[in-house]
Amino acid sequence: MIYTCTITPSIDYTVYLPEFHAGELNRSKEVYYYPGGKGINVSRVLKGLGESSIALGFAGGFTGKYITDFLEQEGIRTDFIHTPEITRINVKIKANEESELNGPGPVITPEQQEALLVKMKTFAEGDWFILAGSLPSSINRSFYLEIANVCKQNNVHFVLDTSGPALKNLIPAKPFLIKPNQQELGELFDTEVTSIADAVQLANQLVEEGVKHVIVSMGGEGAILATKDHAFIAKAPKGTVVNTVGSGDSLVSGFIASYINNGDPVQAFRYGVASGSATAFQADLCKKEDVMKLFTSVQIIPFQE
Repeated sequence: MIYTCTITPSIDYTVYLPEFHAGELNRSKEVYYYPGGKGINVSRVLKGLGESSIALGFAGGFTGKYITDFLEQEGIRTDFIHTPEITRINVKIKANEESELNGPGPVITPEQQEALLVKMKTFAEGDWFILAGSLPSSINRSFYLEIANVCKQNNVHFVLDTSGPALKNLIPAKPFLIKPNQQELGELFDTEVTSIADAVQLANQLVEEGVKHVIVSMGGEGAILATKDHAFIAKAPKGTVVNTVGSGDSLVSGFIASYINNGDPVQAFRYGVASGSATAFQADLCKKEDVMKLFTSVQIIPFQE
């Protein structure tokens, strides 16, 4: 089974309008409401790619119920831990410029943290646990290390898609996969990544520290994959970018969906990049048919110094 975990989910209220004028009344004719949070996005994309998952995390109030109902209507199983605080709402304004208003996440009590660990201790060998999204600094870093240790003890594949100090602190846990972008990779080493060669060098260092697969998104230059044997560059297919929200989560989902079925990290990388691109080219998250249209146009090139 694949389990995704979103510590601070949200409802993403996305508004499209030609221009946004601060301090004035703005009217929009096009709005969308979607469950937000990187782990939730991963579950939704996995469903679209034909893979089942169970969405974990913390949710409460009428907004938490909306998220649960939405996912279950899409055929996605949920097992959220209830919080007395309502789940936050994030407003995304898509106009001549993009603006975001993100609500605060709930306080996660020690008892609620323990409830998640109890669920995790029932996982079976070979299961997958994807911890994705921001990890609040209000939660002691030891909790995230406990999560990693439970995965290790149960031989569960631990996938980590976060950034900042939380990512750096969990590198010693030797995740199966991490996916920093160019800037986040540089932050891990207190440097600036200015080229693909820089990214490959640093990604290889992470592999030497025990991370099994490192994917680095490089914006318009594509992405790289580093494993213990090789490094590869992916050239993304061409298309009109409509919405970048969820494209990184789609890359992770595509990689895992492919890897589960064929065990080939290079093919999984190609499928992941196609999934990320398919999401970027439309308003919502990608489906399998969208990915297959782009799959063969993703170029994978071995990195050569």
